[in-house]
Amino acid sequence: MDAVWSGTWVAERLGVRLEEAGDPGSPRLDELLGLALRRNPKRAHLLVSQVLGKHVPQSPRAVYAAGHGLGERVRALLGDEAAAVVVLGYAETATGLGHCVADGLGAAPYLHSTRRPVPGVEPAGGFEEAHSHATSHLLLPQDPKLLAGSGPLVLVDDEFSTGNTVLNTIRDLHARHPRAHYVVVALVDMRSPADRERLTAFAAEIGARVDLIALASGTVHLPEGVLAKGQALVEEYEREGAGAAGAPAPGVSDEAPAAAAAAAAPVGRVVLDWPAGVPDGGRHGFTPEHRARLEAALPALARQLADALGAEPGRVLVLGNEELMYAPLRLARALEESGAAAEVRFSTTTRSPVLAVDDPGYAIRSRIVFPAHDHPADGPGDRYAYNVAGAGFDTVVAVADTHGDTGALHAPDGLLARLAPHAGRVLLALVPSYTPDVSSGVSSDRREPIMPEPILSEPILPEPILSAPILSEPLRGPAFSSYAPEDCGWLLQDLSDAALEAPTEEREEAIQAGGAHYAESLPVEYQPSPQYQELYRSALTASAARIARAVGTVTETVLAERSPSPVLVSLARAGTPVGVLMRRWARARHGLDLPHYAVSIVRGRGIDPNALRWLAAHHDPADIVFVDGWTGKGAITRELAAALEAHRDAGGPDFNPEIVVLADPGSCVSTYGTREDFLIPSACLNSTVSGLISRTVLRSDLVGPADFHGAKFYRELAGADVSTGFIDTVAARFDEVAEAVGAEVKELLAADRTPTWEGWAAVERISEEYGIHDVNLVKPGVGETTRVLLRRVPWKILAQRGAGADLDHVRLLAEQRGVPVEEVDGLPYTCVGLIHPRFTRGATGADGKAVTSK
Repeated sequence: MDAVWSGTWVAERLGVRLEEAGDPGSPRLDELLGLALRRNPKRAHLLVSQVLGKHVPQSPRAVYAAGHGLGERVRALLGDEAAAVVVLGYAETATGLGHCVADGLGAAPYLHSTRRPVPGVEPAGGFEEAHSHATSHLLLPQDPKLLAGSGPLVLVDDEFSTGNTVLNTIRDLHARHPRAHYVVVALVDMRSPADRERLTAFAAEIGARVDLIALASGTVHLPEGVLAKGQALVEEYEREGAGAAGAPAPGVSDEAPAAAAAAAAPVGRVVLDWPAGVPDGGRHGFTPEHRARLEAALPALARQLADALGAEPGRVLVLGNEELMYAPLRLARALEESGAAAEVRFSTTTRSPVLAVDDPGYAIRSRIVFPAHDHPADGPGDRYAYNVAGAGFDTVVAVADTHGDTGALHAPDGLLARLAPHAGRVLLALVPSYTPDVSSGVSSDRREPIMPEPILSEPILPEPILSAPILSEPLRGPAFSSYAPEDCGWLLQDLSDAALEAPTEEREEAIQAGGAHYAESLPVEYQPSPQYQELYRSALTASAARIARAVGTVTETVLAERSPSPVLVSLARAGTPVGVLMRRWARARHGLDLPHYAVSIVRGRGIDPNALRWLAAHHDPADIVFVDGWTGKGAITRELAAALEAHRDAGGPDFNPEIVVLADPGSCVSTYGTREDFLIPSACLNSTVSGLISRTVLRSDLVGPADFHGAKFYRELAGADVSTGFIDTVAARFDEVAEAVGAEVKELLAADRTPTWEGWAAVERISEEYGIHDVNLVKPGVGETTRVLLRRVPWKILAQRGAGADLDHVRLLAEQRGVPVEEVDGLPYTCVGLIHPRFTRGATGADGKAVTSK
């Protein structure tokens, strides 16, 4: 331990104090924890573990011993019950710790939650975390029976602060497979007395025993006003370039300067002889048999690593990668025990942004920033390695799985290049990614070494191209939709007679609990009040010319760059009004009669493969142009690209995956009408501005293997329909904007329109700051915010300070649903909608309005 406690800097400036509450023989909290700061409106301070091996490089022996010892204590507590135990760890921070606890138990199977979905592997559960800034937790065991037993379940996290995450998990799993005994394990238990009482009451409520084991326990004393003081301190250091948000700590750079990078030794590479069939971690389950085989292989793996390091590697840091903690830890411990290096330390990269301050009394001395390189499901973003720069390591061994061995890892701004100036040598050590073979039930590992050519994405498992006859003709109005038949052909099946609607609160609870997919049901259609309808009409009048200009710009760009005779394929349903308008522009300005179809795409499930088959049979795939309304985070942009790649890999034709949109505030595409985030009135309403068609439905009991995805035609809402009126109002402004469109298109065709994906960074920051910790619950932009208020359970709305009439309808909807609108500075979008995190129906009152304190 340093002579100066690594929490001193924060304690002296903010008055934060750790108060002991454990047994006299337990480690002291200041031996286990340091303090740092982060930008977060709920909790500015961060407890930084000294023995976890995440933020602070530590002896692998000490990291392993902390978890293994906790496992031994659980085994003593359970006695004979230990024979039937299952251990569950939390991603990303506790994946390695949970593994070590399972090792200490001896014969316990292990699973950790993950934020990396695997197409074809059905989740056995899911839940939200109260303090992480990343996406939802998924439970993806290869053996679906792993969590179905009745024996004790051990849940492992790095710290137990409020208990919300554990309660969410137990509630979800207990509803599926009730148990009599749960054991919660953490390095430190920092709950308040109220939180302790809540866990006791919860255990009584479900009729189960819940025990807790930790190395040390206590509380964090926070003086009044500490949150505001902490935020001000972070802002001060960010302004002065002292640490966070891309600025380096004094004397330690976040960046790898070109000169330093050029002087750095080349990066070495070793593909480890990992035992075949042994998973690289517990993402899909890790059995006692796997553990025994890994233990037997570790000496040889350590020798292979030592040979790659050479005779004098000096001080070595073995650096894991986010969820990939256990395999690098075991490699580091084996290397440490072999004596091949003078000193070995272990830590891992992380998603979590923290202020870095180069002071001995602060826990995060330096920060290296690099882009994600494993194509995460929630999109690109920055990742971090703490306390590596300036730490004097002679060699850094960066351990990655082959899934993450992409071009981004080897890029000039990638992790390896960022590490190079801060060590005498960098060695990349690869272990094979482990993915269950869902077709046979047999696991597979990707053992081929993957060279620095980029892997574009973790592929969606290809759906085989069906040999069934080509499907029937598209549905058209007036039999299906209120659009004119020539305006749109719907590659959907009519499910108008099916009972698909569910109350918003029930849908939200089922979706967040992992028990349902949003595309398996429909929200009850919102019926706008007279006041809201008047807002819509005013918004349309005010923005019609602006929309017409964006329609003209995106259409002319498509005609100039993609095809002189494109086939417009809109993504139902937000893209459909845009597709109709693009078709109208091409006819009005060029006399073209462009085909236009609407197809279904579902996040997490891909685009309708039968619709693709139909399109390929009737049109040249090279002419197909996919159209959407707007981008938020760009999730559908990524979904489309991955789905089309999978379709091609399954033997289908090659479609251009580049989507075109009316508005691209997230900077996710290169073909757009505008990148401004403004009110598109078609986002204000649901089916009544989209041809009276519902959002699309994909449910196995309704959609067979040769069927199009489904949707409903709300014929009964014809009296409130404004679909054609919206199109006609915008089209009436085409002539007056034509000159401006011509000038704008000329500029765009000569400009660099490469997507920057800056929206992702903003969404990740907001997710962290507001404690939601799931980017899927952060909906940026006017259009997506409106959807949150109409279809989901909103928590709060963030509005750009001074935003005007573009947000009148948002403010009205928020008022009607009892949702606060918070004006903020520095928002890259006009507004952002936050879905209620960890939703249960207790999050709304008897009147259906949001209860923001929950």
